[in-house]
Amino acid sequence: MSTTKWIIDPTHSEVSFKVKHLVISTVTGYFRKFEGSAESTSDDFEGATVAFSADIDSIDTNQADRDGHLKSADFFDAANHPKLSFSGKVSKNGGDYKLLGDLTIRGNKHAVELDIDFGGVTGDPYGQTKAGFEMEGKISRKEFGLTWSAMTEAGNVVVSDQVRLILNVQLVKQVVNEMAEATA
Repeated sequence: MSTTKWIIDPTHSEVSFKVKHLVISTVTGYFRKFEGSAESTSDDFEGATVAFSADIDSIDTNQADRDGHLKSADFFDAANHPKLSFSGKVSKNGGDYKLLGDLTIRGNKHAVELDIDFGGVTGDPYGQTKAGFEMEGKISRKEFGLTWSAMTEAGNVVVSDQVRLILNVQLVKQVVNEMAEATA
């Protein structure tokens, strides 16, 4: 059985998160620098293994002071933990896909599950084969050591513990040198 390697196309992908602020509104943030890959034995990605990482210094919530606070030791501690990482496997049950694996933030590793909406596989105008995915899940930030907490005078939390992860990812199928593979 042949394995195909795919890599994330960062120009057609985004990695974001959403967290409640003051219980009444939602702040959206992005990781602007990330990389990842998948290895699969079929174009439906069942059983594919996935590896991903994001640079903490690339966090962007559209507010420089908040970004600086998120990079500090109060949250991600980018100086000591410059990347977050994930490794896992795709499972398929009928038409439902899940990505199950371990997410590591600040040296804290926990199992996570993301729901996948698999968009399919197609060719682009440049002869490349692409696959598209939308993934979503929830984590507890405190489980990963992001424990900074403040309360308002009314007793409401400033930043919710629950964080929604939303990834829109396009993968590019890697061309295999068949001559090299045949001699290996």
